[in-house]
Amino acid sequence: MYQMLDPSTLRVLVTGATSGIGAATARRYALAGARVVGTGRRADRLIALRDELGPRFHPLEVDVRDNEALTAALADVPEAFAPFNVVFANAGLALGLEPAHAASLDDWEAMVDTNIKGLLYTVRATLPAMVERKEGHVLFTGSIAGDYPYPGGNTYGATKAFVKQFTLNLIADLAGTNVRVTNIEPGMVETEFSLVRFHGDAARSDSVYAGAQTLTSEDIAEQVFFASTLPRHVCLNRMQVFPTCQTFAPFKITRD
Repeated sequence: MYQMLDPSTLRVLVTGATSGIGAATARRYALAGARVVGTGRRADRLIALRDELGPRFHPLEVDVRDNEALTAALADVPEAFAPFNVVFANAGLALGLEPAHAASLDDWEAMVDTNIKGLLYTVRATLPAMVERKEGHVLFTGSIAGDYPYPGGNTYGATKAFVKQFTLNLIADLAGTNVRVTNIEPGMVETEFSLVRFHGDAARSDSVYAGAQTLTSEDIAEQVFFASTLPRHVCLNRMQVFPTCQTFAPFKITRD
């Protein structure tokens, strides 16, 4: 029988654990026996997750965009939950769908600060200890938007292209350390993603998913869990996951 890793040996960090993919992934690990630290800015949701999952989940209210606060918070994690041997840098968001010449600069900066800087801060705070121990796994929530452009996806897609390339560069840097790196690249997943993108416009958000059987947060959580419980000599560098109803966007042609 193929021998997967025992989840009870995993000490997992999940950023962006207050909703969607992050919350589903925290549940997947904790219910399988792992110890999980979940970060987020919404304390009430973290407390609710702790009440749901019990002592295997430790809530950590912190903003990944604040490097000093994040580093300090992670250094103060209870001994039972550290050191981490799985880090899922999941926190991220999309804001707006306007063309570049009409987009909000504030939205652009928020996406860069969260999707790129927050991810970098998370990695820098946790990776050295993994390298020192020669054991660990870093996973990211990328996106098919990092490969396939679409109108209005300008800065969001660029941040996810960064995540894709950063994954590959990390793999090159970490040769010989026994630390694995995986970029999970979902297509359409029905979460709060579009509600955030459209600044709380529920009707517009609902229209994105109407009539389509999209991926769920649990679908992606399963991919993360699978990748990180494979035997340590196996590394899935990239996993691109589409719902069956979705495919590549057609080329756009402007006609007179």
